[in-house]
Amino acid sequence: MTTNTIFTTPRDLLRYAVTRFNGAKLFFGHGSAEALDEAAYLILHTLKLPLDKLEPFLDARLLPDEVLNVLAVIERRATERVPAAYITKEAWLGTYPFYVDERVIVPRSFIAELIPQSLSPWVEDPFAVENILELCTGSGCLAIMMADAFPNAVVDAVDISTDALAVAERNIREYKLEGRVNPIHSDLYQNVPFKKYNLIVTNPPYVNSDSMSQLPQEYLHEPQLALDGGADGMDLVRKIVAGAAERLTPDGILMVEIGNEREYAEAAFGHLGLTWVTTSAGDDMVFMLTAEQLQNA
Repeated sequence: MTTNTIFTTPRDLLRYAVTRFNGAKLFFGHGSAEALDEAAYLILHTLKLPLDKLEPFLDARLLPDEVLNVLAVIERRATERVPAAYITKEAWLGTYPFYVDERVIVPRSFIAELIPQSLSPWVEDPFAVENILELCTGSGCLAIMMADAFPNAVVDAVDISTDALAVAERNIREYKLEGRVNPIHSDLYQNVPFKKYNLIVTNPPYVNSDSMSQLPQEYLHEPQLALDGGADGMDLVRKIVAGAAERLTPDGILMVEIGNEREYAEAAFGHLGLTWVTTSAGDDMVFMLTAEQLQNA
């Protein structure tokens, strides 16, 4: 019996993929929460079907080549433990799709949840925001989302990796934001134009050394430079906080994502009076500081 007779519909492939992924003990931390979600996404993407409409196609008869293409994707995910986004060359933040490949980490950010509401209530008037700085931009996803949310703003998108900036430039072109989102090759503030920013936003490398040594295999496919935050995860965050005051307008704010490192962030910056921003993961992932707090540091 051939695979073409064993698997004839997306339902067959979905069942098989979930079993295969669970049997391989895959880690899901790049957009999907479980094997079922990841399997459905990979199958729909490979078959070029709408990503939000699995049900109408579950029992559709597939061509033999379609079955083989899906099986190849399932096997690659299970065997190589490659993040799904690197297989599809696509990642989503909210309703925004972005091109990604192995030159950048797979976009995932709790700050992205706050941008469609223009960082309300911390930003009172989105139309008054003229300059935004995003440090460690990676694929440029947050910079692009902020350009959309703040229609009068120019966003400077900074990364130390020229490879990452090449991906960011592709996404900027895709969203037709040339001139409003400016990719800048820089080690944090080093090559950034000296001007005052209403917002500085960053999702920097923040994984501490102990956690780096225990990362699931899926994360080892990502650029480690974009993950490793040093012994306590705060190496780059310290530099970002230290340089923010002279870059912010008097009423500007700094917003920093630090993942699961709240304990280390409080130890490093708790004396500044951090405001912890509520996201879908709780009050532990993103902190905020005002220009006034930073000036008084």
